[in-house]
Amino acid sequence: MSSQENCVPMTRSSLKRAALSMTTPEPATKKRVVLGEISNNSNVFENEDLLCNEFEVPKRLKKRKRVVKEDVTVDVGEKFDDPQMCCAYVSDIYEYLHQMEMETKRRPLPDYIEKVQKDVTSNMRGILVDWLVEVSMEYKLLPETLYLAVSYIDRYLSVNVLNRQRLQLLGVSSFLIASKYEEIKPKNVAEFCDITDNTYTQQQLLKMEADVLKTLKFEMGNPTVKTFLGRFIRAAQENNDVPKLKFEFLANYLAELSLLDYGCIEFVPSLVAASVTFLARFTFRPHVHPWSLALQKCSGYKSKDLKECVLLLHALQMGRRGGSLMAVRDKYKKHKFKCVTTISPFSELSDSFFTDV
Repeated sequence: MSSQENCVPMTRSSLKRAALSMTTPEPATKKRVVLGEISNNSNVFENEDLLCNEFEVPKRLKKRKRVVKEDVTVDVGEKFDDPQMCCAYVSDIYEYLHQMEMETKRRPLPDYIEKVQKDVTSNMRGILVDWLVEVSMEYKLLPETLYLAVSYIDRYLSVNVLNRQRLQLLGVSSFLIASKYEEIKPKNVAEFCDITDNTYTQQQLLKMEADVLKTLKFEMGNPTVKTFLGRFIRAAQENNDVPKLKFEFLANYLAELSLLDYGCIEFVPSLVAASVTFLARFTFRPHVHPWSLALQKCSGYKSKDLKECVLLLHALQMGRRGGSLMAVRDKYKKHKFKCVTTISPFSELSDSFFTDV
């Protein structure tokens, strides 16, 4: 693995934000459709027509511990003279992030739908997240904003019983908070009310925002899948055996699919990011073991640790789960994302891939 690929350019996120802040969004011309009441139908994932009847998205717009060997270290790079590459500290930074993601206060309950919620189902959550993906595209929000917003929703629902009529309000409020955390020029409250076609007033939105902040005790900076994914992608491209840009888009597509599925909540973000990298490599080279020693050292996971999450993600990629939720799939069908949605993997993964490399 090349040394430079394990270093993290600390200014990349700020450069993205600066670039986005200089972009004037195109005016929306289509009439927005309100989220409305989300159906509590157990077949909603399998029946696309039923899903669309219940909610038309706006047109405008097991927790598992990491396995880390104490003597495993990652080469942090040779460019110590590059001030934009935190080479001397990158391993410490990611070790801190790994510790942070395991903290109970930053983790949602993996079974909060069953244990806490009485009116909200996993299907409703999937519909809400699918809608938020469309909103993030409409308003050109950063991917980090979307990931944070979804994490706030899951953490809030882990401790508060919510009526389904207020689920969209929670989603928009979480987006408002996440945009303040990540965006250089976040949208104002009135614009977030407009996202829901003014179904909620500014006062209702601000009240929910305060409730979310108090519930999460202002702990808003938790790591997400996106936090780890960039580093794992660079480690996976050590041999230049797959097209870099297409591989990156495919990994991001799979990572966003993971947001839709309630089953992914039980896995810590770094494990999901590692599983996404594993599956992306398998998609491009299905006859070669997707994992490597370099990825194992970089992520702290052996291939056998990823099996459960990889199989879940593979079912999402194949459309066997969440097939009626189309926002992420439609997003990555576009040419600017190299149409990675259309890349079909093998239907089965060999058990031999989940043995030590």
